[in-house]
Amino acid sequence: MSHRVLMVSLLALCAGFAGAQSAPRSRTYSGNIMDSTCAGNGNHNAGYKLTGTHTAKDCTLACIGSGAKFVLYNPSSKLTYKLDNQEEPRAFAGEAVRVTGTLDAATETIHVAKITAARTNRTKKK
Repeated sequence: MSHRVLMVSLLALCAGFAGAQSAPRSRTYSGNIMDSTCAGNGNHNAGYKLTGTHTAKDCTLACIGSGAKFVLYNPSSKLTYKLDNQEEPRAFAGEAVRVTGTLDAATETIHVAKITAARTNRTKKK
């Protein structure tokens, strides 16, 4: 009887550890809100010509209107993350942001909890 209780306890303990380790952790990712087409190129250069736009915001919104998806593109690491929320990024199109959420590594998709404008460390000139 005690052997059976011990085995059941060990199985329950292992299941608890497995469940705790598989829960994704929320973290913050930095980059620019872009469209999936231009992010694939790493810039808006071709997009400007194709859409006749001149700003990152206008280019992003034009490409979204043509069927592209909002993504987070990190120019430093050249990584692109899909965003599961396609409404909230519209307010930040073409801007540097911080996206807080959980990453589904298998699909490279961030499950968005919050998007905020990135802080810049610019010094104002007097």
